[in-house]
Amino acid sequence: MTPGLRRKLEALLERREEVERLLADPAVAGDQARFRGLSREFASLQPVADALAAEARARADLAAAQAMREDPELRELADDEIDAATDRLQQLEGELLAQLVPKDARDDGGLYLEVRAGTGGDEAAIFAGDLFRMYARYAERQGWRVEVESANPGEHGGYKEIVARIEGDGAYARLKYESGTHRVQRVPATESQGRIHTSAATVAIIALEASDEVEVAINPADLKVDTFRSSGAGGQHVNKTESAIRITHVPSGVVVESQTERSQHANRDKAMKRLQAMLVEAELEKRAAATAADRKLQVGSGDRSQRIRTYNYPQGRITDHRVEGLTLYDLPNILEGDLDALVARLRQERQAEELARLAQEH
Repeated sequence: MTPGLRRKLEALLERREEVERLLADPAVAGDQARFRGLSREFASLQPVADALAAEARARADLAAAQAMREDPELRELADDEIDAATDRLQQLEGELLAQLVPKDARDDGGLYLEVRAGTGGDEAAIFAGDLFRMYARYAERQGWRVEVESANPGEHGGYKEIVARIEGDGAYARLKYESGTHRVQRVPATESQGRIHTSAATVAIIALEASDEVEVAINPADLKVDTFRSSGAGGQHVNKTESAIRITHVPSGVVVESQTERSQHANRDKAMKRLQAMLVEAELEKRAAATAADRKLQVGSGDRSQRIRTYNYPQGRITDHRVEGLTLYDLPNILEGDLDALVARLRQERQAEELARLAQEH
C-alpha cells in the first residue's frame, strides 16, 4: 500500500473519531436530521476502524512470532505463526483498500432494468426475453422484488422491450455494470440449415435512488402525455379502460410507459418516477462520458452501443469484452441466474481501476 493511500485511511479514522464526538454532543442529538446523517456516516466509517485495529493486532502477532523464531526449539512453530500473520495482513490490506473506493450513495438501493431487442429480428426479441429471465432469476436468488412496469412482447416469443423495477438491498451496486449491448451467437429455433446467427439486445440499468450530484426539474409544459389500453395482464378492468400512460419528455426525447396499475393516476405516478430517474441518469452519463475515456468499465458513461458481452451457445461460453481474460464456460448456469462469479469479477475490476486512480493522485 502506498503512503498516500495509507494517509487517506488515517484521515478516515480521524473523521470517525470526530463524528463519534459529534454524536455525543447534546446539541447534535437534538437535531434529528443531522444526527441521522452523522449516524449513517459513522456506520460507514466503522469498517475502516475495525480493519485498522485488526491490522495492528496482526502486526503485533507477526512481531511476536519473529521474536519467537530466535529460539531454535520454537522456530518451526514460529514459522507457522509468521505465515498465518502474513496471510492475515494481506487479507486486511485488501479489505482496507476496498474501503477507499468511493461509494455511490445509490448502491444500496434498487434499479430500473430495461431490456430492448436490437439487431436480429425475432431472434433478438427472443434473446431479450432470455436476458430478462436471467436477471429476474438472479434477483429471485438475492431475495429482491421484481415488478414489470411495461412490456412489448415479440411476435415469436421474448420481448421487443421490457422494463422492470427491481428493489432490494444492494441491487444497483451488483447490476450497474450490465448496461450496454449484449450479443448472442447461436442457432435459432427457426433456422433449418443449422447456421449460427448473431443477434443483439441492449440493457440499461437506471438507479431508483436520486443522485446527490444532480437535480433535474421537470417542466410540465415539456411533457406530452398519451393514454392507451394496456396490452398486458391485469384483469378485465386494466384492459378495458385507457389506464395505461405514455409520457414523452419533448426536450430530451425520452419516452416512458406504465401499464401495470388499474388506475391512470397510479400509472402516471410510476411513469413520472421513472422519467425523473432516466433524466438524472442521462445527466450523469453526460458528465461521466467526459472523464471515462480511460476506464474499461464504462459504468454510467451512457454508451449503450458499447458491446460489453457475448453469449456463445455452441461453446457454452460467455465473454465480457471490457475485462481482459474474462471468459466463463458456464453459460447454462449463468442464464439461469447464477451471475455471482461474473458480478464479483466486474466489481473487483472496478475497485482495481479506482485504486489505481487514487494511487496516481497521491
